[in-house]
Amino acid sequence: MKAKGKVFRYGSNVDTDVIIPARYLNTSDPSELAQHCMEDIDADFVKLVKAGDIIVADKNFGCGSSREHAPLSIKTAGISCVIAADFARIFYRNAINIGLPILECPEAAADIEAGDTVEVDFNTGLIINVSKNKTYQGQAFPEFMQKLIAAGGLVNFINEQ
Repeated sequence: MKAKGKVFRYGSNVDTDVIIPARYLNTSDPSELAQHCMEDIDADFVKLVKAGDIIVADKNFGCGSSREHAPLSIKTAGISCVIAADFARIFYRNAINIGLPILECPEAAADIEAGDTVEVDFNTGLIINVSKNKTYQGQAFPEFMQKLIAAGGLVNFINEQ
């Protein structure tokens, strides 16, 4: 599995309340959630994001409450991958559960800038910054987790079995 897209760049401690503000949690409709994704930190995000784009962030991405709505809104908005120095553990697990590919790579998170074009190989964890002609080695998922993500998440994976 691979992804290639333009980068939206954020700092450290991007919490789930910023990813999908609590005022929109009265729905679990993924497309409705996606319309409000990142709006409190980046008002133009939903206007500019295109299918396949990538989020890059610093440390502790997805901290805060344990809502599964956060990775779901990101995925449904069209983001193909989130790369960060590290993730809050509950966000990490929720992302896998709903089939949102995420990669930890502090070097890439520190070097990649907003607007760069990035390509990611999920099988190897290789991240290529096409704009800067640089490569980084992210932490690839084990094969069973790759199967969960390829299936679109845990529930879809179980239903396929």
